Amino acid sequence: MVKSTHAPSILITLIVILSLLIRSKGDARSKIINITCDRQLENNMTQFIPNFVRTMEIIGTLLRTSRNGTALTGTGPDSNYGLAQCYGDLSSQDCILCYAEARTVLPSCFPNNGGRIYLDGCFMRVQNYSFYHEYTGPNDKLVCGNTTAKSGLFGAAVRQAVGNAVVEGSRNWDYFARGESVVNVNESVFVMAECWRSLTPAECRACLENASAAISKCLPWSEGRVLNTGCFMRYSDTDFLNPIVVATGSSNRGKIIAIVVSVVSSVTVLTVALMIILYIWKQRYIQKKRKGSYDAKKLSKMLNDSSLNFKYSTVEKATGNWDECNKLGQGGFGTVYKGILSDGREIAVKRLFFNNKFRAADFYNEVNMISSVEHKNLVRLLGCSCSGPESILVYEYLPNLSLDRFIFDATKGKTLNWNKRFFIIIGTAEGLVYLHENTKNRIIHRDIKAANILLDLRLRAKIADFGLARSFQDDKSHISTAIAGTLGYMAPEYLAHGQLTEKADVYSFGVLLLEIVTGMENNKSKTTEYTDSLVSIAWKHFQEGTVDEIFDPNLMMHLYPNTNYHKEAKKVVQVGLLCTQEAPSLRPTMSMLLKMLAKDDEPLPLPSNPPFIDEKTMELNDISEKLQNYSYTDSSSSVATVSQSHFYPR
Repeated sequence: MVKSTHAPSILITLIVILSLLIRSKGDARSKIINITCDRQLENNMTQFIPNFVRTMEIIGTLLRTSRNGTALTGTGPDSNYGLAQCYGDLSSQDCILCYAEARTVLPSCFPNNGGRIYLDGCFMRVQNYSFYHEYTGPNDKLVCGNTTAKSGLFGAAVRQAVGNAVVEGSRNWDYFARGESVVNVNESVFVMAECWRSLTPAECRACLENASAAISKCLPWSEGRVLNTGCFMRYSDTDFLNPIVVATGSSNRGKIIAIVVSVVSSVTVLTVALMIILYIWKQRYIQKKRKGSYDAKKLSKMLNDSSLNFKYSTVEKATGNWDECNKLGQGGFGTVYKGILSDGREIAVKRLFFNNKFRAADFYNEVNMISSVEHKNLVRLLGCSCSGPESILVYEYLPNLSLDRFIFDATKGKTLNWNKRFFIIIGTAEGLVYLHENTKNRIIHRDIKAANILLDLRLRAKIADFGLARSFQDDKSHISTAIAGTLGYMAPEYLAHGQLTEKADVYSFGVLLLEIVTGMENNKSKTTEYTDSLVSIAWKHFQEGTVDEIFDPNLMMHLYPNTNYHKEAKKVVQVGLLCTQEAPSLRPTMSMLLKMLAKDDEPLPLPSNPPFIDEKTMELNDISEKLQNYSYTDSSSSVATVSQSHFYPR
């Protein structure tokens, strides 16, 4: 038994009051409960991404003044219908925070054309059709918390509170209901229900009634949630609701509050100071646990004091306030603009879509890693800006833009004869050799593709976009990590197991070689021109001795049979197939590949079969034992699995 004294009683009272004051600021409840992605792929990436981004921008603007928003961008199969809504007890600030989390996570559904995400404080959905009046569907879910089994009285209180919420929620103008039902002196039930405001009152009532029937299945457990197409419902034995803000009160109550505030002020200051100290300590501890990470504040100061730092206003002005006329391209994570600085220098500015300040340390690490490498075949990072409303990377501007604009275009492809294409191949290989072998920290790019090979005035290849790059220490055989990159260019062991080595870049480089020789895009699966992967097509023709049939028609005037150019092109196809072999131990290193390509008399081994001949098969065939006598030295044969892999296509 704790001995009661006046001092502890006062302290406890002050702590309770302080907790209420802190709680009154609200809780964004940004914990993710469920995310569901549609199975159908987007129709046209070049239309889908800007439509999605624009839809999110419109909704974000609406949520600043309201707890809900809908938007439509585009037409036909590339249209984006969006809806986001914060639950009725969230403040405007908490609503924005919850939406920011939803907006950051939902793009992981790409390249699927729709998805929905439920958080404890808000909901968001994007589709390519109008779903605004749907209230139930096959993706509805019941999520129960089974930590504590409750009594029959608790169940009766849940049913009563849920029934009241159904009536109140469908009747209120904002479709929101909250309630508390007392079980006994020491226990209560807390309930919340919310319909999306795009529904009619009748549709809202039907959705809540469906949710009410479903949520009773969670009993006797202490927690239950229903994630319906058109509504959200939750009960708990813990008070998760934000407090009701009372706008006015009596003068006597005001005086009492003033007295309490004056008494508690010193305790508040000390408590908040302690919380800040603990928070800072925790963040520093987390950062120290991250191998190779840097202190964000230290790096921020370093950038501000160095030539890498660009003022946001300077970059904004250089791009004409993000004028659409200066837009060069757009990917999964950012839009690239052309800019001209006041001194006349031309720059390429990558404006990141999702500026998550919690990733500040990661952003600085990325900048630090890229700025530490310099090679004639790597795009030079001029600096960055982190002081404005979004993160920005500033690169040198290359007037010929990216390789994909040439080799996949029937007209522009004619400007790249075989000499120029081979020059680009050698330059790309030299850049990758530098990243893999000639830096203090080996770097794996993770997203080698034609769109990330830029061309200068002399058509010299420069590897760009290091957003997914990872530093790789010499004492490791591989990195186990979440999957990120572009489908069609990712190595099978990386795609299946998250097992990352330099051989993942080698695989991507092999796909790139085949694209340069054939003019065919590996990811072009939605046309009737060719349905198999480019690697499979090249493998089939190599086995049949008919590689000539897949050469780019724009090259045929240069690749006469039995000429040096013709032999060189056939060699590039064979090297591409060596790069894309299923077992990583069989793929050459980049320095070996450069030697194969550059030397005419370099003998080439015969490639083994590439992966995914049957594209429905996602597991690796263990063929390394059969070919042990003919493999390249590699230390990446050990397999490290990951519990869950996430795709972040670019």
